[in-house]
Amino acid sequence: MKELIEYIARSIASNPGAVKVTQTEEGGQIVLRLEVAPEDKGKVIGRQGRVAQAMRVLLRVAAVKDGTRAILEIM
Repeated sequence: MKELIEYIARSIASNPGAVKVTQTEEGGQIVLRLEVAPEDKGKVIGRQGRVAQAMRVLLRVAAVKDGTRAILEIM
């Protein structure tokens, strides 16, 4: 799941070297924190949050396949 989010964010970002994804487990669910360069934050979130929402949907589908829950936080 971490690799999926990292791949998508690197594909969108102008500065792919600044993309960082950390994975932790809190309360029985996986929390992925996505950090990007400040100038790329708008691209990753997208217009009206559509890109971020699509990334969350893909993450949710991957988590269901693994039998767990996952949350994406964009920092």
